[in-house]
Amino acid sequence: MKKLIIFDLDGTLAESKSKMDPEMSRLVCELLMKKDVAVISGGAYKQFQNQFLESLSCPQDKLVRLHLFPTCSTTYYKFSEGAWECVYKEFLSEGERAKITSALNVALPLGGYVKPDKIFGDLIEDRETQISFSALGQLAPGELKKVWDPNHSKRLKIKKFLDSLLPNFEIRIGGATTIDITRKGIDKAHGIRQMEKLLGFSKNEMLFIGDAIFPGGNDYPVKEIGIDCIAVGGPQQTKVEIRRIISEK
Repeated sequence: MKKLIIFDLDGTLAESKSKMDPEMSRLVCELLMKKDVAVISGGAYKQFQNQFLESLSCPQDKLVRLHLFPTCSTTYYKFSEGAWECVYKEFLSEGERAKITSALNVALPLGGYVKPDKIFGDLIEDRETQISFSALGQLAPGELKKVWDPNHSKRLKIKKFLDSLLPNFEIRIGGATTIDITRKGIDKAHGIRQMEKLLGFSKNEMLFIGDAIFPGGNDYPVKEIGIDCIAVGGPQQTKVEIRRIISEK
């Protein structure tokens, strides 16, 4: 029996950079009455707050079963004594952050990226524990992001150059337009190992649901280490899976 249900955020629990809708909030709360839940994403904690926590209407006594792993598990938050507490945060050094940013500036034109005339927010975001590139900017409207790279081919081309420039780092595709970069070995598989250690669940007690379970996707490391996974194409499919889990006896 699965005891810990793990979700990606962008494209799984909510549309890219959008708030979780009321129906998803209700379903997550119902799920917390039966299971422990973890959310792991390339997004920073602030994104978790904006997209997920502000939309989640759930009694505080249920939130102790909810575990948040922002920036590909380089950070972990748990609910304790009425507030969200940061348990750990694995910072990149200034030198590492500068090296990643420099490599992006080289790889983007080599990979065929052309900066759009209009940018929505930062293209390169320093999340302290991770550097993230968003092709249209961090705040781009969802309808534009969906059509920019639907088959991931644009980002996979950029990733090939980043892989050669940054051999000691993890480069993963996430969301609709994003590339996430962390230290080598720091990915969602690292998050699974942290869950084993800190939450006490074994791998066969975990189930992962995400939209980037493909080679190069930032959900793929979860599959590689043997966790049972369900691939979804968006929040509506995620709702179907949550209802199925809730209905299980």
